[in-house]
Order: sequence, then structure tokens, then C-alpha cells
Amino acid sequence: MTEFHEDESLEPIDEGKSKSQIKREMDALQEMGRRLIALKPEQLNKLELTDKLRLALAEAPKHTARGALKRHMSFVGKLVRDQDTDAIQTYLDLIDSSTQAHAQHFHQMERWRDRLLTGRSDELELFMLAYPTADRQHIRQLVRQANKEAEQNKAPSAARKLFKLIRQLADSAKGL
Repeated sequence: MTEFHEDESLEPIDEGKSKSQIKREMDALQEMGRRLIALKPEQLNKLELTDKLRLALAEAPKHTARGALKRHMSFVGKLVRDQDTDAIQTYLDLIDSSTQAHAQHFHQMERWRDRLLTGRSDELELFMLAYPTADRQHIRQLVRQANKEAEQNKAPSAARKLFKLIRQLADSAKGL
């Protein structure tokens, strides 16, 4: 009769992750790669990515066959693994209108607009502290114009311009 001796050195080392967990993580990285492929070049330039990943993202549209695209997505997922995935995910969430982070960012800009439209100088001072590169005179002019339009029941074009300005300042401050 054959005896089997258990040799602990031959046992696989448990790293704490199951195969399913590893597969879920790889699928998440591939999904992040898909989202990166969908970005415009100027949006990609705002992220710190390796040259190899940038090249792989640029080559993705060339793969039209289903198998080739699947292999390429696996490759992109592998390259994403070596990046700062938290920073990438944060950026993708901010620019994706279906995420909570984007909604919070948008609501914060709306609150700034509403606070500025009150016309109080302390609100303008707080805004200038938050965004020191803002043009104080231009903001005051837009606030006066927006309030005048509201009194005359006109379309809020100045309020829209003010919001657009706030959005540009907020996006540049966040690196978007």
C-alpha cells in the first residue's frame, strides 16, 4: 500500500484572494480600460499614464475583430494594473455624468452660483479665496447682469455665463 506524506512546502500559498476575487478585479481593470478608451485625447492628457498604456489606448479602435478586441482589452487591463487606479477612477467618476461624484461636483458649482447671485460681498470674498485665479470684476459684472435679467423676467443668460465661468474655474482647479 502506498503512503502519502503531506509535505507543507508543496502546498499552494494562500494569498488571501480567491480566483473569483482576482477575476473580478481584472474585470474591473478592463472596464476602467474601456472607459479610458472612450475618453477624448485632451481628457486623457490630464491623467498621468505610462506611454505604453497611452499607445495601447490609441491602438484600441484599430481592433475590430471580436477576438482581437478581447485580447487587446485584456492587455489594456494588465497595463492599467500598473497605474494609479484610484486617481484614474476619481477622474472618471468626475467626468461621468451618471456617477455620484459628478453630481456632487455639479451641485457644488450650482451652490456657488446661487451664493454669488445673492450679491453679498462676503460670498464673493469666499469664492475668491476658493478660486484665486478668478476675475473679480468679471464675476461682479455677471452677477449684476444676472440680477437685472431676473428683475426684468428675461432669460437668465448672464446666470448661465456665470455658471460656465464657475465650471471652468472648478474644473481647472480639480485638473479636469
